[in-house]
Amino acid sequence: MSMVKMSPDIFPCSDDEGNLDIEIEMFGVKKENIELKMVEDGFFVRAKREENGVGYAGTYAFCCGVVPEKAVARYADGKLYVKVPYRESTETVNVEIQ
Repeated sequence: MSMVKMSPDIFPCSDDEGNLDIEIEMFGVKKENIELKMVEDGFFVRAKREENGVGYAGTYAFCCGVVPEKAVARYADGKLYVKVPYRESTETVNVEIQ
């Protein structure tokens, strides 16, 4: 049986404390089968469900840089929760929408 690969559902949002919170749905995966790699401008996640040959994989980019060395991740109830602080803020410009 060949492995079926699919992209996990990703839900990123900013919190009020200067962090990026990411929720990654990967139901049926064991914690030890998850690989998470992060750089300043994005991350890669891969996991596999041993019992049915389903594999999750995806590469995602951030709009603002983060400090990957300070990332914290935990896995519970089929979801991987990641919290990582943004790098020092950069100046933004409001763009008028027509």
